[in-house]
Amino acid sequence: MFSSSKHITSNSKLQTSSLSTSELLKKVRKIEIKTRGLSNQIFSGEYHSAFKGRGMAFSEVREYQHGDEVRTIDWNVTARFGHPYVKVFEEERELTVMLIVDVSGSKEFGTQQKTKQELATEICAVLAFSAIQNNDKVGVIFFSDKIEKFIPPKKGRSHILMIIRDLIDFKPESKGTDISMALKYFNNVIKKRCTAFLLSDFVCHTNFENAIKIANRKHDLIALRLYDKAEEILPNIGLVPMLDAETNTIQWVNTSSKSVQKEYKIEGLKRKDYLKSTFKKGGIDNTNIGTHEDYVKPLMALFKRRGAK
Repeated sequence: MFSSSKHITSNSKLQTSSLSTSELLKKVRKIEIKTRGLSNQIFSGEYHSAFKGRGMAFSEVREYQHGDEVRTIDWNVTARFGHPYVKVFEEERELTVMLIVDVSGSKEFGTQQKTKQELATEICAVLAFSAIQNNDKVGVIFFSDKIEKFIPPKKGRSHILMIIRDLIDFKPESKGTDISMALKYFNNVIKKRCTAFLLSDFVCHTNFENAIKIANRKHDLIALRLYDKAEEILPNIGLVPMLDAETNTIQWVNTSSKSVQKEYKIEGLKRKDYLKSTFKKGGIDNTNIGTHEDYVKPLMALFKRRGAK
């Protein structure tokens, strides 16, 4: 069986060394200019309507006025003063937004416009700038088959730029993927309800259905599946070595073989169907974003679906 987690090494863009400080700063600035512009011009209104806050928070009590709903009467205060008082509520707007980012070995794969890591970096930056524009805090969990790094939620441009820098140049200690472990850690470290974006290709050899359900009961979890076309349809490029980026095992594969191409495609479709079913069972809002496409359209569609609920 040929898993779509096996990657064609000759077509993938692999990062081989850390960037110099000046190169890194240039990249951070370039991403800031692009993604901040997008969050200001395109996403700001959609983000606000899609992520409305935690609900209504108690503000004060005041005397009952004609037209007030009976269910808002504060009976304890009413009994104390001898005439009716009602509770006043206001929207609890401030959110905490968590970015749960898969930094396993397969993140470096990409045969199209960019690697999955580059795609994740830009999407995270757009979400982060949209969040701080809305006065929300932003935090990050980097995970592989272990927790690689936790950045506690904070506000401010300098905080977002630090996150972007790490997204560009972070070097994980491990290459595997364990989504269940990452979500358990997330539930433990973030106590209050928050909005969380889980960015991954979801190429994971362990079951994570229950972990997703539990995380979504406690928080508002959104899954962003990042993928590359070559993970779903095997390109015909002859006999090539295929590397599993998470186990470092290499297998020579005849990509010209019709049976191999068919089997590869079936495996990709099975994975896609499994994820669709898992997200549906868990009640998870989700979207698929490919390395070959502009991420603005699928993100906007996701925001609009949520805003219409």
